[in-house]
Amino acid sequence: MDSLPIELCHSSRMHRVKRFRGIADIGYCASKRITFYGLKLHLQVTDQGLPMGYVVTEASCHDRVAAETVMTQIPHPYNLGDKGYISQKLQKKLYEEHRVAFWTPVRKNQRIRQSDAWKQWMKRKRKVVETVFSILVDSYRITEIRANSVSGFETALDGILLAYSLVVLGLVEC
Repeated sequence: MDSLPIELCHSSRMHRVKRFRGIADIGYCASKRITFYGLKLHLQVTDQGLPMGYVVTEASCHDRVAAETVMTQIPHPYNLGDKGYISQKLQKKLYEEHRVAFWTPVRKNQRIRQSDAWKQWMKRKRKVVETVFSILVDSYRITEIRANSVSGFETALDGILLAYSLVVLGLVEC
């Protein structure tokens, strides 16, 4: 599971933009070190790179807030997240209420230690998610949806995810 910022306008216009007012807002993406106006896509991906559940939130929504919603759409016995999802409360709640194990890497200052084999396994699994996001951004241009209505945005997003899923399943060739 991971999240992806979807910018709706250039940063110089973000304080006067009218597009999706009330739905989108200003957020910060730590991995890209950018402040942007838009939305955030939280996407759950299988081991084979197939998108499963997703939630679109305002840009300022923290990853942990949307994690429970995404993971309970299509429950899977275990889920992986990056360091943005680290929360013992969230892990405990997901396991107790939904029987979903949620694993995240540890930060350097945490007391928990993970073996090198575990870290390598986690890197391999996270690479699948990062590859899916890279393909969706580069080939399917998911961050460049220019719809002016919510229904148009949802339709475009669903179409992109459907097209990508059909390619992954081998039902359609590129």
